[in-house]
Amino acid sequence: MITSYKYEGKSKEELENKYLTELNVEPSEIFIKETVEEGKLFKSKKYVIEVLKKEDIIVYVKEYLKNLEQGLQLKISSEIKFNDDILNIILVSDNNAILIGKEGRTLESIKILLRNSIKNKIGFNIKINLDASNYKAKKQKNLEYEIKKIAKDVLKTHIEVKLDPMNSYDRRCVHNVIAKFDGLKSLSYGESPNRYVVISYKED
Repeated sequence: MITSYKYEGKSKEELENKYLTELNVEPSEIFIKETVEEGKLFKSKKYVIEVLKKEDIIVYVKEYLKNLEQGLQLKISSEIKFNDDILNIILVSDNNAILIGKEGRTLESIKILLRNSIKNKIGFNIKINLDASNYKAKKQKNLEYEIKKIAKDVLKTHIEVKLDPMNSYDRRCVHNVIAKFDGLKSLSYGESPNRYVVISYKED
């Protein structure tokens, strides 16, 4: 269960000292959502701060993955930790093919469902990196290799290349690779799930 702690007061600094002391946490161990209620007439404004512990979110994710394990009838072990404000999850299963799915679609669906579940539970948008047996890391390495080959061809021929539709993660990877090549540019076109990238020569 994820517990939300709410603090209200006229001084943001005093509230910060209060929740850090009462919850016995460091700023890096929590998420906060701050709102300001403007005072009426002669009343001063009031700060309302909602605090969530990252460790509570990790516990919630572990429970979510247990239910997933039962639903998919797989044995799944996990490593879950926050790096800054990004929740990194690495899964290992006794059947990675089922867990990952064709072209990583099952894995991507799990990430979306988990992110939505957390948002519905706590009202916070949490950025999640989800991988299984380094599938995404290997896929990204292969994608970068292929894009570099295409980039060199475009530099040589000045003929633009339209790539197959990709998800947002892969498109971002393409843009990052092309950004390192002087004389090239990459632009995304279309709407998901058919959004694609075009790599072209940058004319002077």
